[in-house]
Amino acid sequence: MNTPAPLFSDPIHHAPTDPTLIQAPDGRWLMYYTQRRAADDGPQHTWVHGTDIAVASSIDGGTSWTYEGPVPGLDHLPGRNTLWAPEVIKVADEFHMFLTHVPGVPSTWEGPRSITHLVSPDLEDWTFRSELALSSSRVIDACVYPLPEGGFRLWYKDEGHESQTWAIDSPDLVSWGEPFRVIESPDGEGPNVFRLGGRYWLIIDEWRGQGVYVSDDLTTWTRDGVILEDPGSRPFDSDIGRHADVVVGTDDDGEEIAWIVYFTHRVVPGSVPELELDADGIPLSHRTDVQIAAARVVDGHLVCDRDADPAFDLRRATSSSHQRSRVLS
Repeated sequence: MNTPAPLFSDPIHHAPTDPTLIQAPDGRWLMYYTQRRAADDGPQHTWVHGTDIAVASSIDGGTSWTYEGPVPGLDHLPGRNTLWAPEVIKVADEFHMFLTHVPGVPSTWEGPRSITHLVSPDLEDWTFRSELALSSSRVIDACVYPLPEGGFRLWYKDEGHESQTWAIDSPDLVSWGEPFRVIESPDGEGPNVFRLGGRYWLIIDEWRGQGVYVSDDLTTWTRDGVILEDPGSRPFDSDIGRHADVVVGTDDDGEEIAWIVYFTHRVVPGSVPELELDADGIPLSHRTDVQIAAARVVDGHLVCDRDADPAFDLRRATSSSHQRSRVLS
């Protein structure tokens, strides 16, 4: 296996989460992610707040990643706030980021959350466009995919409605319709949509692996099981697969494949005392890494063996707007 494990570890704050991948205009691949602060010694959950969105880059198809640092210009409000779960897509000649925004640096999971929309011509300079009017004041984790008949759909987690998965449509990413419920139960977060094997797939982090749904029209979804629920054998891959991104491409034999890029805790939460420290003086339960596994459609079902060689090479990523590659046209 040539793909390293972990795929990426943040060298500064040691807790990358919520990864999303996109190709830059210069050909590099960029990994945007929530930069949790594993060493923060604030009370309760302070370490997952006050976070930047950071970025790493790859020039070799994703085998190695170089840390580039926090992305400037993403916060539209003054002061220190919390940024989570970037979703980055390209439409024509413009890049769009949909970002979870939490005011301030809370120490608990309570408080308002919103999804904001930013645009950029080059993935360098970002301009705030709007805060989306969604189904409650506690919404996070956007995912955007083009609709077959034109326009776009944005899926998200609504914590104001029992952590259900909701969605909203837009003809142009400027005007938006009315929000509607997609998945009522079980609850989850970090929805991600892609097309593989001629059908659409939706995965949702259910805190016990990724719940899987399948659809022929992006509207009616059928449950198809759970993936990434069992521990892997690679370094630091013994946790469930959490909040993931998906890039569709082809393997070494030219067969269609979905690369699922997810994060894991180095130590499964609850298995050690909350503040037990590692050799670097960082709480073991706070450290996370980005991992990768490959999924395929087998007999009509999505199958993922996280220990198998993912044949990961972003130079074989599919660029069609109907195949999930984060490059939509």
